[in-house]
Amino acid sequence: MSATLRWLRARADNVATGLLAAMFLAFLVQIVSRYVFNNPLGWTQEVCLTTWLWLVFWGSAFVLDERDQVKFDVIYHWVGYRTRRIFALVSAAALFAGFLASFPASLDYITFYKIKKSATLGIRLDVVFSVYALFALAVIVRSALRVVHLLRGGSLADHEEVPTI
Repeated sequence: MSATLRWLRARADNVATGLLAAMFLAFLVQIVSRYVFNNPLGWTQEVCLTTWLWLVFWGSAFVLDERDQVKFDVIYHWVGYRTRRIFALVSAAALFAGFLASFPASLDYITFYKIKKSATLGIRLDVVFSVYALFALAVIVRSALRVVHLLRGGSLADHEEVPTI
């Protein structure tokens, strides 16, 4: 991995860490406010929900490696190498096609939300949900790269975890 990609990866990790810290601090403020002062705060719940949304999509797009993604691979491990290549190619192509086809409608829906604001903090909802567009774009690019990698005869080992017994 080049120095630039390592630097970008580290910054993506920093953003995820910041989101997790903000969520945790808001959670602690809510606990103290609710159970010590008997005065629950609405904004802390909104911060927790928004940072959780961003953390999940940001982390899936920029922090997790291919091997870290959730997979249903029971059948995949039962078949031979050639069939695994076909499975990998079909799944990468399906992800690419599905996310690419849905991307314009997703952007349209996100930009539609510029007319609404969150209930407590008043954050425009297009800003809140814009992380999904980043996630979808990352999935499109990663899937396209995966398809190209496999069509060029690249190994599956770069993208699969070897099961241990």
